[in-house]
Order: sequence, then C-alpha cells, then structure tokens
Amino acid sequence: MITGELRTKIDAVWNAFWAGGIANPLEVIEQITYLLFMRGLDDAELLEENRSTRTSQPMRRRIFKDGKDGIGANGGVAYTDMRWSRLKNGDAGTMFQLVSEHVFPFLRTMAEDGTAHATHMKGARFTIPSPALLVKVVDLIDKLPMQDRDTKGDLYEYMLSKIASAGQNGQFRTPRHIISLMVEMTAPTPKDIICDPACGTCGFLVAAGEYLRDNHPKLFHEQESRDHFNEGMFHGFDFDNTMLRIGSMNMTLHGV
Repeated sequence: MITGELRTKIDAVWNAFWAGGIANPLEVIEQITYLLFMRGLDDAELLEENRSTRTSQPMRRRIFKDGKDGIGANGGVAYTDMRWSRLKNGDAGTMFQLVSEHVFPFLRTMAEDGTAHATHMKGARFTIPSPALLVKVVDLIDKLPMQDRDTKGDLYEYMLSKIASAGQNGQFRTPRHIISLMVEMTAPTPKDIICDPACGTCGFLVAAGEYLRDNHPKLFHEQESRDHFNEGMFHGFDFDNTMLRIGSMNMTLHGV
C-alpha cells in the first residue's frame, strides 16, 4: 500500500513535469518511466557487481559494458558514465547532453536484436525540454524508494493510475485489485503461456509474474523453467507503441 509520504513524492515528480511544460499525462508517464528504467538498470548492475564480488565469480551479464558508445567526438562517452549513479551528480548542461545524446541512443539499442523489448524501444524519445527540468526530476526520482519490489510496484501503479482515470486516448486502466482477483482466479502455473491481447502497461502480465513468484518460488530453481519464465511465458499486444514501450519497461522493472 502506498503511503502518504510516497504519494507526495510521486506527485512532486508529476507536478514538476506540468510546471516544466509537459502536460500530456501519457508523455509524462513515458518520460518518468525512462528515468526509472535508467535508475533500475544501474541498480541491477550494482546488484550483479556485488554478487560477483561476494562469490568471486565473473559477472553473468554486464549492462554497461567497457568502452565508449562511438557517438560524437573522441569516440563518444563511456558506457559507465551513463549509469544513474554517475550522471545524477553532473551539472545541468552536462546531464542534459549526456541523457539526450548518449543515454537514449543506448536505451534504444541495448536490448538483443529481435526481442520484443528491442523492437518497442526503437521509438524511445527524450522530450524533457530543458536541463533545469531534467535536473529537478532526476533529483526527485533519486529520492524514491526503489529497492523493495512491492514498493516499486505500488509506486508505479500509482503513477499509471494518473493516465487512465479519464480514459486517456480511449485507454482505461484496470484497477489493481481487479487485476489481482482475475490473476488469482486463473491461477497461472510455471508451465503456462500467458497472453494479454490488450496489454497496455502490462499490469496483468506483471501481476501474473508476481503471482508465480509468490506461489511457485521453486520455478527459478531449474534452468528450463527459469528460461521459460524469462523468455517464453509472457506475451502482450497493443495498438499503441507508446504503451508497448511503457509496458516493456514496466515488465523489465519488475524482473520479468
């Protein structure tokens, strides 16, 4: 359950966009999602680095690889400089240039070719109009608690509720308690293939993933079932490319 303090912090992020000239709720949530996604990638990288150090084993996956991106002068910018923990401390002008000219091209191309995530992210656009607004929003988002999966889900669901209360673009968000009820009634199993033909922000698919984590924790103990969960279980369709991008990032943020 989202607390009053957390609700206030999220509202502050939302209001900063409105004050900065972005009034379309769908555009606001898309830009917020990109920033949350950037932070989530850095958190995932840090988690893997800690695991590697603790076990003396090599990293299984590196998000921010060695080298530079090859964009611009001097071979571009180092991928490690695109990490949230580094860019958030930069001055406004440097941060704005880094995010617009380097981080977003990285987000569009980081996924493996041929995957749904790669397809949806090709249309990712950075539309925050000024360095001042970017710095303010980054500072606000950096203060949001993102470590706990349940809190992260509540936080994101609250933000998503803002785009559908009036049926933005004819789209209506299914309330979270209804989603939970429907998922519990269908009771997905680790061997199922789950499809949402009108997925929107992927609320049903995320809830199905959470249900499986809570009720079938052993599914991650076997390579075959783990691969099925990560690669073949979830399928979503929607006519709106923006919603597909938001949904794809929502799934990634929830570890699906």
